Amino acid sequence: MFIEIAMALVVIIVGFVYAFLKPPQSKICGSLGGPLVTSPRIRLRDGRYMAYVIRGAPLEKAKHKVVVCHGFRDGKDMVFLYSQELLEELDACFVIYDRPGYGESDPSKKRGPKSEAEDVEELADYLQLGSRFHIMGISMGVYVVWGCLMYLPHRLSGATFVCAFYNYYWSGFPSDLLNMCFRKQSRENQWVARISYYAPWLLYWFMTQNIMFKTNANDLPLTDDDLELVKKVHLSPNIIPLMEKAKQQGIYYSMHQDMLAAYGKWERSPLDIKNPFQNNEGTVHFWQGTDDKITPVELSRFLAKELPWIKYHELPGKGHFIIHDPHLCECIVRKSLN
Repeated sequence: MFIEIAMALVVIIVGFVYAFLKPPQSKICGSLGGPLVTSPRIRLRDGRYMAYVIRGAPLEKAKHKVVVCHGFRDGKDMVFLYSQELLEELDACFVIYDRPGYGESDPSKKRGPKSEAEDVEELADYLQLGSRFHIMGISMGVYVVWGCLMYLPHRLSGATFVCAFYNYYWSGFPSDLLNMCFRKQSRENQWVARISYYAPWLLYWFMTQNIMFKTNANDLPLTDDDLELVKKVHLSPNIIPLMEKAKQQGIYYSMHQDMLAAYGKWERSPLDIKNPFQNNEGTVHFWQGTDDKITPVELSRFLAKELPWIKYHELPGKGHFIIHDPHLCECIVRKSLN
């Protein structure tokens, strides 16, 4: 009898632990009880759907065709402060898509630089962007750009990084530099990076627990300049519904899996990438604010030194949300496509 009771208690405890660790089911768009599908979507080879929006010059006539990878807790409807006139002047067409699990794109079971680069290639082929296209990533969305440079360099006409994030376990970076920049991060962000790399199965529990300390993915270290820009963005009409729509299929399948893909184990380090444009048929631009509290400028400087084929643009006094500055946004678009 004692053995049976002990076994029952073990089963109950395991059940409770499993319930705490397991995220809830995703609310797939278009499924019974799930969010509505309101945007054009393509069906990928593995059966998932990907939603996208096209802005700028007509796709079939545009000279520059740019695929844009949005950042953390954002989506294809992101606030992007370029003007329609600018894109028409540059003869540019922007294809902005919901990355897996965000907005109206189905979650993916294998998110990472390689799988998301393959998603981009499928999207480009479906929309007939041609043999080469430009890829632009913002904040955490830049890991897709790294993936394209690693696995699809032959498909690129150029690449742009805007306030790129860093994985603190990439090989090739000096350990003392990584440790110094890692210590600058908040205690919560340090734990997110550790867990995503060493114990990814624990991330959902960590992001929803209150035992150690309260974690909140919305709490970001921002400069005064960032706060002013964010305040202006939040005054934009419908911004709150757009932010809620980005995570409507479940916070784990959008934001948490984004963390796992970005901070988890990578097959390759960015420092292993060779210049994809040795004949000057394209350029890679990298934009970094010196006061960015999310992306350490010291790591960007080291990266630019090790990969001298990257055109590195350092912005004195600027923070992480430079894409929300109308003047800088236009400057980034112009230089990237000229």
